[in-house]
Amino acid sequence: MATTLITGTSQGLGRALAERLLADGWTVHGFARGAQTLAHERFTAHAVDVTDEIAVRAAVAQVVGATSRIDLLINNAGAASLNAFLLTPGKVAESLMRVNYLGTFHCLQAVGKVMVRQRAGLIINFTTVAVPLSLEGEAAYVASKAAVEALTRVAAGELATQGVRVIALGFGPVDTDLTRAVPKAALAKINARIGRPAGTSMADAVDFVVARLGAFAPASGSVEYLGKLGS
Repeated sequence: MATTLITGTSQGLGRALAERLLADGWTVHGFARGAQTLAHERFTAHAVDVTDEIAVRAAVAQVVGATSRIDLLINNAGAASLNAFLLTPGKVAESLMRVNYLGTFHCLQAVGKVMVRQRAGLIINFTTVAVPLSLEGEAAYVASKAAVEALTRVAAGELATQGVRVIALGFGPVDTDLTRAVPKAALAKINARIGRPAGTSMADAVDFVVARLGAFAPASGSVEYLGKLGS
């Protein structure tokens, strides 16, 4: 039975992915700082702050101890902030880099070592269309996700001969509690630029990810976005 580790499973897309993969027969381990209420016989919740390298290593060891392998890692945990560049506090930029980049780095490194030993595995890092669109008001967030994309490409190259694939998938605004707080006009502008005027539902995002596990699996090192990027 295939095993996946998903970060940020307490809510939102992380939880939705966990539910979908459980329904598809996977064994799922979820990392989150907050309480996790998902109940399933094949789901195990782990209280982990992905910015804590030692905690991540210990939790990954627990997963391997319970399942002997990890077939899929989805680095979903992340944070966002909307601030004009000149008004963005340094502590906000630092926090976004720690969560979005270092959190991904720690999990990719710890799980990558497991996958190299088993000579197989897929790692999916989440990014955002805000990177290629260079969205104004999101400089710190965009920088942290651009770092994730660079990490994806380098890690893919280093792990290519070990049977481990690393890719990045990016989304526009997904219908979550977070995006519902953003002015509708701002969301509509972004969705128009990526050719998705109706927006992206949670189901759309989950389907996009799950499709990349099978017949539509992209090449290692690929960065793929849901939507058609325009001007």
